Amino acid sequence: MFTLTRDDGYLISTDPARIELDLAHHWLSTDAYWAIGRDRETVARAFAGSVPFGVYRPGDGRQVAVARAVTDGATFAWLCDVYVDPAERGRGLGTWLAGTVRDHLATLGVRRILLATEDAHGVYAKAGFDPLADPHRWMQLDQRNTPVSQVTGKDPIGRSPLTVEA
Repeated sequence: MFTLTRDDGYLISTDPARIELDLAHHWLSTDAYWAIGRDRETVARAFAGSVPFGVYRPGDGRQVAVARAVTDGATFAWLCDVYVDPAERGRGLGTWLAGTVRDHLATLGVRRILLATEDAHGVYAKAGFDPLADPHRWMQLDQRNTPVSQVTGKDPIGRSPLTVEA
């Protein structure tokens, strides 16, 4: 586990036991454009499969921000679900959080971190993030609006996903 305390007393921790999942779920499912309506179980599984980062207020230790990094721990990471409590915004916590994630992952050898944002480019730019240099090289498979039965059905040439060819 990793912790870092800022001069003003705010603390970042990667301790999964400190993450208040009910609060993170509330923030993400009700106020984060990318996760509106996300159910609690999905939030819990997402944080369990990631390196979690929580930011805690000085004095009372209340969680005021979260983020998670999906990573192989060696070469690549995706920074996601970055959220700062609206009452705590304007204190540089988002940039500090993104920079801390960047620095922590660098200690593991991770040199490529991706993220997606609709409206916080300035926050991430302060932490060293830039637009993709060659976006035409990147592709995605986005099945968020596809029913599970269609996702787990047949592959493009009609085989069951469990078919094994000899």
